[in-house]
Amino acid sequence: MPRGQKSKIRAREKRRQAREEPMNVMGLQATVAKEESSASSPHSINNPERSSAARATTSQEPESASSTMAAAAASCTSFDEDTCNQVGEMLSNLELTTKECQKDFVEERVAILVHYLLYKYQMKEPFTKVEILKNVIQVTKNHFSDDLKKASNHLELTFGLDLKKLDTSKNTYVLINKLELDRDVKVNDNEYVPTTGLLMNILGVIFTKGNCAIEEQVWEVLSMMGIFDGHQHHFFGDTRKLITKDLVKEKYLEYRQVPNSNPPRYEFLWGPRACAETSKMKVLEFLAKIYNCAPSSFSPWYEEALKDEEERAKARVAARSHSAAVARSRSKVNPSSFPSPR
Repeated sequence: MPRGQKSKIRAREKRRQAREEPMNVMGLQATVAKEESSASSPHSINNPERSSAARATTSQEPESASSTMAAAAASCTSFDEDTCNQVGEMLSNLELTTKECQKDFVEERVAILVHYLLYKYQMKEPFTKVEILKNVIQVTKNHFSDDLKKASNHLELTFGLDLKKLDTSKNTYVLINKLELDRDVKVNDNEYVPTTGLLMNILGVIFTKGNCAIEEQVWEVLSMMGIFDGHQHHFFGDTRKLITKDLVKEKYLEYRQVPNSNPPRYEFLWGPRACAETSKMKVLEFLAKIYNCAPSSFSPWYEEALKDEEERAKARVAARSHSAAVARSRSKVNPSSFPSPR
C-alpha cells in the first residue's frame, strides 16, 4: 500500500477514536451515577442493608460527628470532674489527716504538761515558763500559752486544781486546790493525786438528780471524763474502789442499795464530810465552770443552792451566837468569888 494512503488511514482512525472517547467517558459517568442512584434509592432491593447503611452514613454523618464530639466533650468533662473530685477528696483527706496529726501532737504535749504540773503540785513546788519550755515541751510562745491553758482547764475540771501566777516578770506559777475540799488519793508509795475534781463531779450528779443518784447515772457522767467502771485510770487507778470504798470510808459519799430493788441496784448520796466541807453553791459553781456559764443558768438547782446558802448562813450565825453566849457565861464565873483554901 502506498505510503500516502497509509497516512490517510491512520488519520481517519485517530479521528474515529477521538470521537468515541467523550462518549465512553460520558457513558462511564452515567453508569457510575446510575449505580450511585440505585444504591441510594429507597426502593433498592439489591442490598437493603447496604443502602440503609449508606443512607444513615450520608444523612446522619454531620449529626453523628456532632454527637460524637459532644459525647467526647461530655466524657472529657466528666473525666475532669471525676479527677477534680478525686483530687479534692484526696486533699480533703490529707487536710483532715494533717489536722488529726496536729491535734494528736497537741494532745500529747498537753498530757505531758499535765503530768509535769501534777508532779510539781505533789512536790509543792512552783514552776516557770522557761523551765517548761526547756525541760518539758519545746514550742513557740503562742503554743505555750494555748497548751498551758488547756492543761490548766484539765487540771481544774478533773483534779480541782487552780493555776496561779506568782511572779509576772518571771512567769512563775503554782497549783493550788481551789476548793475547801483537799482530797488526795495515794496511787503508789510516793505519789498522791488530787481527787477534788472527781469528787465535785460526783457531788454535782447527786445534786442535780434530786440529791440522790443511782450508780448508772454517776458512771455515765464519769465516762465523759474518760473514767469507766472496772477500768484502770492512768491517774486514779482503780476508780470503782476509789468511789465506792475509799470516798465512802472517808465519809465524802454514801453508797447504799436502792430499797426493794431486785436485782439489787445502788445509789450515791452526799456524805457528812462533803456536807461540812463544801456546799451546793460551790458544786454548782464548779459545774458552771465546766459548761462555761453562770451558776444561775442551772435553774431550779440555783434556787435550791441559794436556799442552802441562806440556811448555812443562819446556822453560822446561830453557832457564833451560841459560842458568844458560852464565852460570856464563863466570863461571869470569877475565880476570886470562890473561897480560898486555908
